[in-house]
Amino acid sequence: MTLFSNLKIDPSLLSKLDQLEFKTATSIQEKVIPAMVEGSDVLATAPTGTGKTLAFLLPLLTKLIQKKVHSALILTPTRELAFQISAELKKLSNQFKTALLIGGDPFFKQLKALKTNPKIIIGTPGRVADHIERGKLHVTQTNYLVLDETDRMLDMGFSTQINPIIELMPKERQTVLFSATLPLKLRQIAKKYLQNPKEISTGTLNAPAKKIKQNTTHLEGKDKFTYLYQLLKDQTGTKIVFVGTKRSCEQITQKLHKQSIKAETLHGDLSQHKRRKVTQAFHQKKFHVLVATDVAARGLDIPHVAHVVNFDLPFNPEDYIHRIGRTARADQEGSAWNLVNEQDQGKWKAIERFIQSQGEDHVQAKKTKRRPSFKKKRHFDQAQSDQTNKRKKWTPKHQNKKSHGEPTKPFKKKFKPKPNSAKSNRKTHSVA
Repeated sequence: MTLFSNLKIDPSLLSKLDQLEFKTATSIQEKVIPAMVEGSDVLATAPTGTGKTLAFLLPLLTKLIQKKVHSALILTPTRELAFQISAELKKLSNQFKTALLIGGDPFFKQLKALKTNPKIIIGTPGRVADHIERGKLHVTQTNYLVLDETDRMLDMGFSTQINPIIELMPKERQTVLFSATLPLKLRQIAKKYLQNPKEISTGTLNAPAKKIKQNTTHLEGKDKFTYLYQLLKDQTGTKIVFVGTKRSCEQITQKLHKQSIKAETLHGDLSQHKRRKVTQAFHQKKFHVLVATDVAARGLDIPHVAHVVNFDLPFNPEDYIHRIGRTARADQEGSAWNLVNEQDQGKWKAIERFIQSQGEDHVQAKKTKRRPSFKKKRHFDQAQSDQTNKRKKWTPKHQNKKSHGEPTKPFKKKFKPKPNSAKSNRKTHSVA
């Protein structure tokens, strides 16, 4: 194991790591940090829970302290992940002003942060693009770019927003792509935007962490909830139950409440304030069962999660890897439980094929026929998965890649503000 002190990190950060009791680097940190400190573009892939956030924050802060970077932009697929990166950044340093640009947070709050000329912007592509479109954010001098969970952003259709954002940034910049998987789309993005990147990977790509014990129960009939209830009662520790739709999320939580199990929901229809409140309460173990849609499959980094239950199987086999990756974080042990009935057979076979293709063969399957111990529960529809709709193509209007922080001519449609219009008097803010 390598000590952080041997990785060319700024001394002020080493003292902070000591306070946080971080002594040795993980495998991905050991390989990525030196490459980023020396200024190389990086394409890094590693299983979830291996410390990717510190791997890019430590070299970024080191380069900002040494004044080798003007400013940085960190893009993530979800609000939760952006918020967690922001929280990790605050633990490491409060030396540099930051702005968190995510959907669900009020615009006035974000505009206030942009007025401070932050050195680090953390956000989701949609909200970052929105601020650029409004002329409130300029990235033409931002020469450090991190795309975190890049594969997930591509899956969610964010490429139509990511591409124009990157086109506005300087060509002379450092770009880093982090991902848990390595699909063809990601390689195409890397080829387009990375210059002579160092490819770094640890562990087996697209495969579950080795310390996750996977259990699959094949259920006959419609007694999933009965089995779920018994499972939650029998297993100790905190659990995340994944379902396919927002409706099922609410219904199952209500059923658990009726059975005296304290549970909360996490899905895309909740306000950002509510989602943050639920996540923080779960982190503090104020309740032990979180019922969630795939909105929580990425970016939810809670070390004490002992079990993941797939009440509904995901449509995409890769999402299965990210779901169960919420347990066994930071080299701990964890369990995944898959509830499979007749309707799930096709999806489960696809998941099995996917796992076996990655060289993994440790899913324990057991066929279980159970009779409910209480009244049979209504079966929930799998009408629609809780996934973000494909984004419309976005083209920034207020700046181009040749500008350096000043408002410029629009890309396509000409914008001619009236002399006394409110738009003509709007202030703009660049990342300092």
